[in-house]
Amino acid sequence: MVRGCLQHSKWYIRVVVWLGIMAMLTVPMLGFWFVATHDPQGVRAAKWLQFWQTLTVFILPALLAVYLWSERPREWLHLDRSITWGTALKAICMMVLAIPAINLMSWLNQQLVLPASLSGLEAWMKQMEDAAQVMTERFMQVDTVQGLLINIGLMAVLPAIGEELSFRGVVQGLLTPRYKKAAIWLAACIFSFIHFQFYGFVPRMLMGALFGYMLVWTGSLWVPIVMHMTNNAVAVLAYYVSNRYAIDGGWMEEFGAGSTWYAGVLSLVVVITMACFVARERS
Repeated sequence: MVRGCLQHSKWYIRVVVWLGIMAMLTVPMLGFWFVATHDPQGVRAAKWLQFWQTLTVFILPALLAVYLWSERPREWLHLDRSITWGTALKAICMMVLAIPAINLMSWLNQQLVLPASLSGLEAWMKQMEDAAQVMTERFMQVDTVQGLLINIGLMAVLPAIGEELSFRGVVQGLLTPRYKKAAIWLAACIFSFIHFQFYGFVPRMLMGALFGYMLVWTGSLWVPIVMHMTNNAVAVLAYYVSNRYAIDGGWMEEFGAGSTWYAGVLSLVVVITMACFVARERS
């Protein structure tokens, strides 16, 4: 009966249902994690938290909510259309080639300075960025293949599936029937905001918008999932190589920014061109 009612409900009712499921799953999970862990600040505990958060905040709520309001949940989420190996390879290449452009956008984003009246907010934002960077570095410090595979699963595979289900699947899907372009950009903005890394807001928003357009053009959520997974996996691999072989991986985060801005511009042109070809193929 509940499912039948939700299938004909307004979009904002569906949002409430989705967020309600999220709360019902997340609150008990956080309580259990807090009681069960002996070292909340430890890396092992942080990895378990990452796993359960991804599951209870992004993956399960999206799947359960869409199941309640759609007779064909896989079709609603655009999971019913598989992608070929060729399409997957194009998606991977696009994200690898986009690295200098992402670095350029990150560098430009970091040049933004808030007015003096907002100095307190700016200091808080920088503190958040520094804390996130410290945790990321602790999280990524592995030098074994097993540790690498665990990090790829926790930081690349699961987040790519969960965040794309939630933002491109649920948020963009709810608004697309009436506001296709607005849905893409709203989902991208929320996607970037929830990471709470404000000096990376612009590149992450643009990346989210690219994922959204790729979903519209290809009709398959698997395409942005593969792209998202590739972006995260490259970062995980860079940290692993840096730790395992004592190689400075900072150049990968800097290439395309600063004095190498021209590489970032070229990367941006290449990615936009590839995206235009995808759009033309599907039009």
